[in-house]
Amino acid sequence: MDAEKIISELGFKAVRSSGSGGQNVNKVSSKVILTFDLNASQALAEEEKMILEHNLTSRLTSENILILSCDEDRSQLKNKEIVIKRFLEIMKKGLYVPKVRKATKVPKAVVKKRIKDKKNLSAIKQSRKKPDVE
Repeated sequence: MDAEKIISELGFKAVRSSGSGGQNVNKVSSKVILTFDLNASQALAEEEKMILEHNLTSRLTSENILILSCDEDRSQLKNKEIVIKRFLEIMKKGLYVPKVRKATKVPKAVVKKRIKDKKNLSAIKQSRKKPDVE
């Protein structure tokens, strides 16, 4: 994954932030909406696209478009930087493939220790019993 190539494929749109804000709220478009078309991306290999499509299913639209928005700051530029950071983080997490777990045998020493502990506990419980009077 080449971050610079992917960033060049991003689409940005500035809109007015919602909610209360004061005098600037109805005049300044500081909220930034980022869109990324997964299918049309040239920076990602087909294998990476398939992995992302699987891992980011809940975040993608039906056309495989990722939409992120940010209106945390008053500055449009800062909001754009924040949303790009978020996007790159999501892409990195989406491309992560966990290691395949290799099944291993339980070591003989561990099995022996478990059996020894069971016998020891059994002996302790046997010693608590009342003696037979026959």
